[in-house]
Amino acid sequence: MQWPTHDVTNQAPDLRDYNLYSTDLTLAAAVQREQAAWHEQDLIRYGAELGTQETLHLGQFANQHIPELRTHDRFGNRIDAVDFHPSWHQLLAMQRRENLHALPWSQPRSGAHVARTAAYYLQAQVESGSLCPVTMTFASIPLLQQEEKLFATLKKKLFSLEHDPRDLPLEQKHSMLIGMGMTEKQGGSDVRSNTTVAHPIQGQGRGKEYLLTGHKWFFSAPMCDAHMVLALTGAGLSCFFVPRWCPDGSKNSILIQSLKDKLGNRSNASSEVEFQDACGVMVGEEGRGIPTIIEMANHTRLDCVIGSAGLMRNALVQAIHHARHRNAFGRPLAEQALMRNVLSDLALESEAATLLMLRLARAADASQESPNDLRERAWRRIVTPAAKFWICKRALEFTGECMEIWGGNGYVETGAMARMYREAPVNSIWEGSGNVMCLDVLRAIEKEQEGFALLLSELKNTAAAHPALLDAIKALHADLATSAEQREMLARRIAQRLVLIIQSCLMLQHAPAANAELFISSRSDAASGRVFGTLGDTHSTAVIQRAILERAWAA
Repeated sequence: MQWPTHDVTNQAPDLRDYNLYSTDLTLAAAVQREQAAWHEQDLIRYGAELGTQETLHLGQFANQHIPELRTHDRFGNRIDAVDFHPSWHQLLAMQRRENLHALPWSQPRSGAHVARTAAYYLQAQVESGSLCPVTMTFASIPLLQQEEKLFATLKKKLFSLEHDPRDLPLEQKHSMLIGMGMTEKQGGSDVRSNTTVAHPIQGQGRGKEYLLTGHKWFFSAPMCDAHMVLALTGAGLSCFFVPRWCPDGSKNSILIQSLKDKLGNRSNASSEVEFQDACGVMVGEEGRGIPTIIEMANHTRLDCVIGSAGLMRNALVQAIHHARHRNAFGRPLAEQALMRNVLSDLALESEAATLLMLRLARAADASQESPNDLRERAWRRIVTPAAKFWICKRALEFTGECMEIWGGNGYVETGAMARMYREAPVNSIWEGSGNVMCLDVLRAIEKEQEGFALLLSELKNTAAAHPALLDAIKALHADLATSAEQREMLARRIAQRLVLIIQSCLMLQHAPAANAELFISSRSDAASGRVFGTLGDTHSTAVIQRAILERAWAA
């Protein structure tokens, strides 16, 4: 027998059945401003679909039922297959339908990257693992477009809006996904230490077929229909398109050794593989594998920024929702001064991350519309790795703070916060850790000096009335004027300072004045900004903080 011992009260209800797009004023304004208004009705529709209980459950199920590797079938034949829960395929089908894998390439027009970024950002608030194969497919397309003969055979399947989960030769499929295989056991980010080799079958160089032998320590999404792989030829590292099935219809000799048991991103399979004369086609010039794949990396890095900004947005909304429904000491949490300070600080951080993400999307649009624009190239080539370093780092602290707002309820897997916290580290690590990004910022500044000068001039004009920002720009100049070894040691500080200056300027341009002033004052104050909830007294009145939170989530 059972009898009631208490009533369940003061528990915040699940957040569901809300429109992820319409409740995000910063995002909606940017879509209008950055020439993507033509996509807004689709974003409104998709924002509503993503906020339903049914869609939110897909993310939960895909992470509860993780991928399973089957190396052999029941007869003993080698199959190297990975089985996914149906929710994984439903999430991929949604992204495919919304053209998140190809929109700017298949439908090039003004604002296409911004439109795609906005939709990807919404999707990132539901589930992160399924973004991985979509990102890699998206990033591979401009690389493959340079190989006319190969791309002609792939274009229809790459641009298809249908998800095809079947494990079949490409000729028998309606669509395809592409993954990446770059790192090896001995090297990690140091791909120049790779030992995988490629031998020509008949003829050498671009567009020719090779046989690859070696391994990859992280082979993302092994059930993709092909992977972009780095391997050594006589001329050095080269880039290869390696399909899952060979042109003759036989299974390519890519042997999956195991699946990684990961902290987060559990819905997605990351594998260890060996190549035993696996067939592949060279993409780009022989011996130029790293430069060839850099452009692909720029797109994946931007998606890391978008994905982390999406995690921050979701965590913020969940935290505000909880604080508005949870009472402590006789009042809602959201009405208590210290909690309001924490939430306001988080809201400013999320707004600045969203603005930076969308400004980089505009730069991506400019790379297609005005490829010779040096300033826009500097945004893309210099600011993208800096943003990838900073936003992905901030997401770790951000999601942890939001989890703390939920208290013990946030630390259990039945709620939304634990998965977000486990997801947060991956974007800092994947496709170049923090140090790699900061060193790339230095290299890009050195290479794009004229564009960087134009970028700094733009920032100075915006910051003209803010001494703290002008001082930060001077300090950035001073750091960059040091010796090469000193600059390398200061690389993280340089990247951090650059991003904070840029975020401050974007807030001045596009956020309410009170939000911008509070962001600038807190991020330039040594006593603020390192721990969320340390906004000073000068601007952080209750009225302003309430306005910040109302803007942050217009529910």
